[in-house]
Amino acid sequence: MRSKLTKYGIGLLMLIMTVMLSGCSSSMMVLDPKGPIGADQRDLIVISTILCAVVLVPVIILTAWIVWRYRDKPDNKAAYKPTWSHNTKAEITWWAIPIIVIGVLGVITVKYTYALEPSKPLESDKKPLVIQATSLDWKWLFTYPEEGIATVNYIKIPEDRPIKFQLTSDAPMNSFWIPQLGGQMYTMSGMNMTLFLQADEPGSYYGSGANFSGPNFADMRFQVDATSDDDFSKWVSEVKSGPTALTLDGYEKLAEPSSSAVQTFNSFPDGLYDKIVNKYVVGEGHHHGSEEK
Repeated sequence: MRSKLTKYGIGLLMLIMTVMLSGCSSSMMVLDPKGPIGADQRDLIVISTILCAVVLVPVIILTAWIVWRYRDKPDNKAAYKPTWSHNTKAEITWWAIPIIVIGVLGVITVKYTYALEPSKPLESDKKPLVIQATSLDWKWLFTYPEEGIATVNYIKIPEDRPIKFQLTSDAPMNSFWIPQLGGQMYTMSGMNMTLFLQADEPGSYYGSGANFSGPNFADMRFQVDATSDDDFSKWVSEVKSGPTALTLDGYEKLAEPSSSAVQTFNSFPDGLYDKIVNKYVVGEGHHHGSEEK
């Protein structure tokens, strides 16, 4: 009776796991990168997973085999011998392999950590495009200081060109994340964080806030469109010819807790981003990997 229950229990557990994992898309965004940062981070995830599997998979298989091989059976007449003899080869094996794996994993992690420093400029013959991202309740404000335009919950960038994101918050701490281009980066009040990303090909990419920040945190999603240089310039011209400008009063209203649809502004107040960064501090705010004040 016990063996039947065990068998049915294992079968039920496998069924539950299959159902739970069936909702995961085969083309997970993190594992389908479209930029150099995302590609390196994907490689680190894959390498780390393989190295951990070198230890984990044999342990799981051996555990299942030992449980099955040495299970208690009604006709078991074997003598109980709790004292085991020492086996040098076995101990060297099960200690050496994990130590080697941890050492290799440590070296690889340190290498990628330095290579993927968020504020490190990307190698390119093109000048980075600066986009200032501010997390609000519950929306994202993006200002383009060189183009003089601003958007809400929408980003347009040229393909194959480094993007220098400057990140801050005028609300509770959040996290800026475009999964196919790179890992998340925190946005915090009084801080100016720098994140370099790049899209290697045209496309529409999903972006979001990755932190819980109140009842409507799920609305903090934005679309990132990567296009050609000509299409980007044309879009900038269209936004600049639009009817709506972002004023200081307009920003104060925008910063109030509420969700928002996509908006575009043909201009915004000079120094708006710096005012947001320095809003809660005396003197200069903290700048991560950035020379701007």
